[in-house]
Amino acid sequence: MTQTAQGPISPAEIEAAVGRPLPPFPEASLRAFVARHFDRAPFYMDALRNHPPPVYLLETQVLAAGARRFMAAFQGALPDTAFYYAMKSNNHPEVAGHLLKQGFGLDVSGGPELAAALDLGALDIIFSGPGKTDAELDMAVRHAEKVVVLMDSFGELGRLEKAAASRGAVVRTGVRLTTNPDGLWRKFGIPPDRIEDFFQAARSCPHVRLQGLQFHTSWNLSPEAQLRFIEMLGGVLRTLPEGFLREFAFIDIGGGYWPEQGEWLHPGGTPEGMIRKALGQTVAAAAPRYRIPSMPIEGFSEALVPSIERHLRSVVPCRICFEPGRWLVNDAMHIIVSVVDKKASDLVITDAGTNAVGWERYETDYFPVLNLTRPAMIEHPCHILGALCTPHDVWGYAYWGEAIEPGDILLIPTQGAYTYSLRQEFIKPLPAVVVVV
Repeated sequence: MTQTAQGPISPAEIEAAVGRPLPPFPEASLRAFVARHFDRAPFYMDALRNHPPPVYLLETQVLAAGARRFMAAFQGALPDTAFYYAMKSNNHPEVAGHLLKQGFGLDVSGGPELAAALDLGALDIIFSGPGKTDAELDMAVRHAEKVVVLMDSFGELGRLEKAAASRGAVVRTGVRLTTNPDGLWRKFGIPPDRIEDFFQAARSCPHVRLQGLQFHTSWNLSPEAQLRFIEMLGGVLRTLPEGFLREFAFIDIGGGYWPEQGEWLHPGGTPEGMIRKALGQTVAAAAPRYRIPSMPIEGFSEALVPSIERHLRSVVPCRICFEPGRWLVNDAMHIIVSVVDKKASDLVITDAGTNAVGWERYETDYFPVLNLTRPAMIEHPCHILGALCTPHDVWGYAYWGEAIEPGDILLIPTQGAYTYSLRQEFIKPLPAVVVVV
């Protein structure tokens, strides 16, 4: 029983507050995932021959296969599509460079990403994100033949017109629509019911050619949020004047597709665990683990395409754009570290800290830690900690293997999304990147 200012809160009350409990991790599925990566242990160890850990290991073949699969899911079902890799999910230039070779354009969210995309020779770039500076808008104007600016506000429309007029350029643009007008997501875009006002304002800007719309829902384990917004947007489009609709060249339905492996959580990452921590209760560090399932990308296509055709393309028969990021890179990069110190049978320190991922990910998110030196299909409780001067430097609360000793090589697989881009220069050097072609 936990005591608060309002009195004691029982476990039953906590369970009622969080609703239905999360599904436990299917043991067979987890073991299959671990076995698959242990089977590749010789490949991983060979990649380290000239590059000792810690390293990020990027597999470009995995990246390319994912790109082909994502495109195939939608290209065969829609008559006109375009695909853009969201660079923020992993900004290593080899990632964007290989996806350009697969026929993707690039989606950038800031000046450094735009500069990197231009350096890579990208010819089809969309520039999204709130708060674009005048210098960033000027960079987009200077490369107007390569860049479509997805404007975020009426104010940005005015500043972009000024920047383009100063250079005598005409810029292709779209406008982002907010998908949540009440929460923190209202920082993105304009309300859908202001589309007509925005098009009217753009008509008074001769250097801005407004050609489309963009929206984005995040954390899409299923297409439900996208389907709701597409249906709502179709209703709004039907109210617009025919003259506006004829100007549409594209509708960008964003990204946010979750990798097929689903979301894997420690107890502390669940809604119940977060409430218990907020109330000062102890939460189990490791078992039980939970998996929130995610739909395969083909399932997204089967659900989204009919909705797109019915609600969007029946009104505006234009190009449909996609912006995957996490889905493409999640499986293509792994983190490999080594054990430096064994302080107890259930406590080891590694040669890299979680500044390599930029946040305390593994306190809430579960990923198996695999001992490539002593592989075995047994998971042992053990605090696998980094070398940073903070107790929150956690890789995991268990490892798979026969045993664990100093010098052992540990793999944390499928760490390609929102780790490398968020890495931090803090106390310890960052791992090198090993690219396997």
